[in-house]
Amino acid sequence: MSPDTNQQPLKILYAGTPETAVPPLEALHQDPRIEITAVLTREDAPVGRKKVMAPSAVGRRADELGLPVIKANRVRGELLDTLRDTGASIAAVVAYGALLPRPALEVFEDGWINLHFSLLPQWRGAAPVQRALMAGDSVVGATTFVLDDGMDTGPVVGTLTDEVRPEDTSGSVLDRLAHEGSPLLAESLLGVASGRVHPTPQRGESTAAPKLTAQDGRVDWSHPAVAVAHRVRGVTPEPGAWTELDGQRFKLDRVIPAPEITGIAPGHVELREKRVFVGTGSYAVELTRVQPNGKKPMAALDWARGKQNTEQVAFG
Repeated sequence: MSPDTNQQPLKILYAGTPETAVPPLEALHQDPRIEITAVLTREDAPVGRKKVMAPSAVGRRADELGLPVIKANRVRGELLDTLRDTGASIAAVVAYGALLPRPALEVFEDGWINLHFSLLPQWRGAAPVQRALMAGDSVVGATTFVLDDGMDTGPVVGTLTDEVRPEDTSGSVLDRLAHEGSPLLAESLLGVASGRVHPTPQRGESTAAPKLTAQDGRVDWSHPAVAVAHRVRGVTPEPGAWTELDGQRFKLDRVIPAPEITGIAPGHVELREKRVFVGTGSYAVELTRVQPNGKKPMAALDWARGKQNTEQVAFG
């Protein structure tokens, strides 16, 4: 739909924090039908080994775009007046990182429209794509919905679907959905604000997608190869897949199920025809890249060649 040059742009607040929320911010900023009056993001946080305080990815990009930035970890008290003063009539939310209490939900005339990376009510929570891949879902998607008091329970505005590709990790899927979901978010904001679109209640059984911990990235080699591959792709790049070798953490990149390779005990490593395999509870998986403790990431073959006898290597 081409913009009406005689119509004033829709004034919105944008709320988001991580890198995943940057593409929608950029897309809305470029849309002539929309004016971002302010950006809400979480407060600066320590980053890296030296714990240097740094702005969020959204906060940094908003500064570069010349947009006013509001930093807050909780939306309450005097901050509510600050949000009202932005002049926005509706808010867009993409992975802001905090639940909004009822007083915050009532700040804007047309509410808050959230872009969530699942086909709701599936995978409600902080890690929808990660949990979907860990569960072996072949189809993922994104949903725009109106925020309410629950955890991703509000009425749906629009959806899109996408197929999981063989090489996908949660990082690649999130990046793709962030770009593909940007037009959906724009149309949802415009549709709700104009009254053209009427959100509908969610239908179907819900599943939970709680935030991942480092322990979620630990590989259990007694599980079948397909389950191991699903877990690894789901936790890559964050919090990261790992196992133990000689009592130390050993990081893994994507692994590839290898049904033609059998007879390797779970967790044991074998080098065959310039490929590195690890046994599981079924057939083997092939390692692609690894990172031994204290070293930089490297090709699995380079790591294996550095071992005198890979058949004596067994992951914990």
